[in-house]
Amino acid sequence: MAAVRVLVSPRLASALLPLSGRHRTTSQRAAIHSSAPRPRARVALVLSGCGVYDGTEIHEASAILVHLSRGGAEVHIFAPDVPQMHVIDHTKGEPSEKESRNVLAESARIARGKITNLAQLSAANHDAAIFPGGFGAAKNLSTFAVDGKDCKVNKEVERVLKEFHGAKKPIGLCCIAPVLAAKVIKGVEVTVGHEQEEGGKWPYAGTAEAVKALGAKHCVKGIFPNMYSRSSRRPEKQGGHHPGLHV
Repeated sequence: MAAVRVLVSPRLASALLPLSGRHRTTSQRAAIHSSAPRPRARVALVLSGCGVYDGTEIHEASAILVHLSRGGAEVHIFAPDVPQMHVIDHTKGEPSEKESRNVLAESARIARGKITNLAQLSAANHDAAIFPGGFGAAKNLSTFAVDGKDCKVNKEVERVLKEFHGAKKPIGLCCIAPVLAAKVIKGVEVTVGHEQEEGGKWPYAGTAEAVKALGAKHCVKGIFPNMYSRSSRRPEKQGGHHPGLHV
């Protein structure tokens, strides 16, 4: 799972910065030039450990944090307080049989300690939720890595996804994480990019079939990242090689 720049769907981008230029009313434009502080979007980032093979893909989490920061969002980081499925020695790519680690404790490495148990996350207090990729999404947030379409999703992850979806608030899922929504939200539309690998450009193309088997609709999408600069509030195009995710 290579590094990824945060790929934000237009709906998520608009949630982060609801007052895009041409849609502002006269009163809204006037307010921007006032001394009143501009409200910041509150975004929940849900992690699954620390390390691509048994937790969160660190590059993806870092990229998301950088771009949300540039967009002026207020980010709160969460993870479930559960044991990891297993621990991988990343120098060998093999399981470390005698080790056990906790998802919340490991995720705190990325969050620099500023992390909260996922059980405390509420859609009522946040404008959007983003799930980075990494095998932790398929091993710790769910059992997809082992059970495929018959997988189970962590109960708090399921609750959070359903809460945000029910509140019609944006959900972002990177890399393999779209399978989480595919499993728990009936008929939801998600994307892992294209359905053919195209010479390695879309490494998770095979997951599209699993998404369909889970009862979701897979949408073939290219890269259309859309982020706003904090200074201009105008869209900036950002490059990348992994599919963004929209729900």
